[in-house]
Amino acid sequence: MKFGRTVRKLREEQEMSIAEFARRVGISPTYLAPIEREVFPPPAEEKIVKIAKALDQDPDELLALAGRVATDLQTIIRKNPSSTARLLRAVRAMGSDSIEKIAGNAEKAKGGSRRAAPAKKTKAKKAKKKARR
Repeated sequence: MKFGRTVRKLREEQEMSIAEFARRVGISPTYLAPIEREVFPPPAEEKIVKIAKALDQDPDELLALAGRVATDLQTIIRKNPSSTARLLRAVRAMGSDSIEKIAGNAEKAKGGSRRAAPAKKTKAKKAKKKARR
């Protein structure tokens, strides 16, 4: 499913008007409406992150739907291109549960915290699947 359709579906599931949603995100409804209809391309990363937060979704999921990768991830890839590429290729065939375990272990090893909860990812994936039907 595409970015705009997913945003619209998630917004409607929360029974939020386009005017209210646009206000929360900081863009005009006349700009948001064509994005939801796939007439305009997805907005910039900063706005996509705000959209994700307003919809209680994982920003990385919506960025991926928009065909983008978060700036912080691009920086990580540029800093360690070979190692990062090797890691991503190694986990490519794994399921999301296995990848989540690896990510959790890596975060524990560095003493960090998770960026997004798996429940939010699941919610966005369910919305994508429903919209495909």
